[in-house]
Amino acid sequence: MAAPALVALAHGSRDPRSSATIKALVDEVRAMRPDLRVEAAFLELSKPSFTTVVDKLVKAGFDEIVVVPLLLTDAYHAKVDVPEAVADAQTRHPGLKVRATSILGLEPQFLEILDVRMREALKAARVRELDALVLAAAGSSDPLANQSVARLARVWSARHKLPVTAAFASSSPPATGEAVRAFRAEGRRNIAVASLFLAPGFLPDRAAELAVEAGAIAVSDPLGAHPELARTVLARYAVGAVELVPV
Repeated sequence: MAAPALVALAHGSRDPRSSATIKALVDEVRAMRPDLRVEAAFLELSKPSFTTVVDKLVKAGFDEIVVVPLLLTDAYHAKVDVPEAVADAQTRHPGLKVRATSILGLEPQFLEILDVRMREALKAARVRELDALVLAAAGSSDPLANQSVARLARVWSARHKLPVTAAFASSSPPATGEAVRAFRAEGRRNIAVASLFLAPGFLPDRAAELAVEAGAIAVSDPLGAHPELARTVLARYAVGAVELVPV
C-alpha cells in the first residue's frame, strides 16, 4: 500500500521568483524522502493549482493525500482558503481522503535560517556591527498572527542581545520604514532588516524598499529553499499521515 502523497501548498504569487523558490523547497523535500510522491501546488496566482495537482494524483491512483500548508502564520489563508480547498477536493473525488496538517508556522529553529540570510546580507553590505534589527513579515488583519511574529522577534532579540522590532508589509503597523525610523530616532544607525517571508515577491520587495528608504543598512533575502524548512514540511507530513490511519 503506497504512502499518502504529500502536497506542499503555497499561496502563490504573480512573481515567478516565488513559485521557483517554492518548487526548489519541494525539491529539497523530495531529496530527503525519495520514496514519497511529493508535489507543489498553489492556492492562486501560480501554477500548478491545487485542483490540478489533486486531479493528477487521483489519476495516478492515490486515494490519500496529506496537504502541508506552506504558511508562516495562522491567518486567513490557513483558516479559510486551505480548508475550502480540501473540502472541494473531497467533494470532487468521493472516497479520496485529504488531510491538511498544521501550517509551517514560526518554529524557533527558523531563527537559524534568519541568521544565515542575515549574515549573507551583512557580508554583501560590508557591515560588521549592528545597533538593532527589524523582523519584517507579511502582516495580517488577524492580531494573533501578528503576535506570533512579535513573539519570534522577542526570541531573536534575546538570542543576539539586540533590540528587535516586528514590522509588517501589509494590514498592520508598523511598516518596515516606520520601524527603521523609530530606531534611528533613538540614535541607532546600524539597523538591518530580516525578511520573514518564504519566497521573493511583491510584499518582500516592498518591505525592503521602505526599509532602505528609511536608512536600513542591509536587508536579508527571504528564507528560501532551506533544508530546515524541508525537514519541517516532512515533520508536518508525518503527523498528517498518522492521522489518516483508521483507528
